[in-house]
Amino acid sequence: MHMLRCLAILLLPLLALPAHADESLEQAVAAAPPGATVSVPAGVHAVHLRLDKPVTLAGEPGAILDGGGSGDVVRIGASNVTVRGLTVRHSGTDLTAMNAGIFVERTAREVTIEGNRIEESLFGIYLDGAANVRVAHNVVRGMRSLRVADRGDGIHLWNDTGCTIEGNDVAGSRDGIYVYVSSHNTIARNVVHDVRYGVHYMYSQDNLLLDNISRGNLAGYALMSSHHLKVIGNSSEDEKSYGFLLNYISHSEIAGNRVYRVNGQSDDAGGTIDGTEGKGLFVYLSQLNDFHDNLVADSQIGIHVTAGSENNRLWSNRFVDNRIQVKYVQNLAQEWSANGRGNFWSDYLGWDLDADGIGDVPFRPNDGVDVLLWKYPTARNLMSSPAVLLMRYVQRAFPVFTPPSVQDSHPLMKASGPNP
Repeated sequence: MHMLRCLAILLLPLLALPAHADESLEQAVAAAPPGATVSVPAGVHAVHLRLDKPVTLAGEPGAILDGGGSGDVVRIGASNVTVRGLTVRHSGTDLTAMNAGIFVERTAREVTIEGNRIEESLFGIYLDGAANVRVAHNVVRGMRSLRVADRGDGIHLWNDTGCTIEGNDVAGSRDGIYVYVSSHNTIARNVVHDVRYGVHYMYSQDNLLLDNISRGNLAGYALMSSHHLKVIGNSSEDEKSYGFLLNYISHSEIAGNRVYRVNGQSDDAGGTIDGTEGKGLFVYLSQLNDFHDNLVADSQIGIHVTAGSENNRLWSNRFVDNRIQVKYVQNLAQEWSANGRGNFWSDYLGWDLDADGIGDVPFRPNDGVDVLLWKYPTARNLMSSPAVLLMRYVQRAFPVFTPPSVQDSHPLMKASGPNP
């Protein structure tokens, strides 16, 4: 008994070391004067830190902040704060409280969150009404153990302005980067994979979405209820349903983007689930937008336009080897060329007698039979019937019977730009 008591006395200081170290970190933050740098030593620090003055929190190699599964791990309530070089993990799981690895309050300005790894946190980084925040070169991994609907977003913006989200790698969250009611922000050169929507905009204006990569998500870029977006040079690869989904988008520029292999959601047997076609570009109730110099390749549907999407301009785009190049179900004829320049269609069979690079015959991707089959999918059983073949012949011979559809009057004979 005496020996056991001695052993317990000897072990007590060792067991108290982690708590003592964490208390020292919190004390160091509290004691740091404005503008100071607090260095976080290697090891696991079980803390919930609040930064309410301008300081830099810098992690040494191997420095880990662990929230123990409750609340926010780091909460920033002041301007001119920097957090860098840390592993931040194990926030709480309360969606209502918006538990996050790093939470930035609306009073904060000029905050920098750079070079961190954020793991097992409900929201990786949450910006709650802040301004001029830079979130750069972080690795964010969500809570894969939760259902997708119960996860937070990798990087979440709410009512933020002037922020730059750049060079981050995000996976395993609900949405990769979610931008809600936030204007004048730049989302650039991020890589997002294994989430629902790679980048998701709602009610956000005057944003720049530049050179991002989305891979293996349900949808690459879900742009909704926003206007004056510049969506430039982004890539979408191997998504399940959509490369770019535009829902009530207006006065925006979608240019120089690349979409590869959007082939729909697969069932257990490897087939495509009914009603889940893969759409490179899906344009729904969106008007007055410019689409140019985009590539959509090897997808089930190149571009699907519906629900009153009018007055959009399309030119110099490349639609290559999509099984259906255009799905258009509207009652208004549309011209898809601008200033004498149309788009490249890999299935265009026209000619160019004057060798000016523009096809002499307009490209019309759909006929009335296509529209009929889209409106009444069960009619597909009749596709090879003599009646359907006769209908197609009559429409070609007598164009007056062709319903309003898309026409590219100046189709390009060659695909400019890099090969898919």
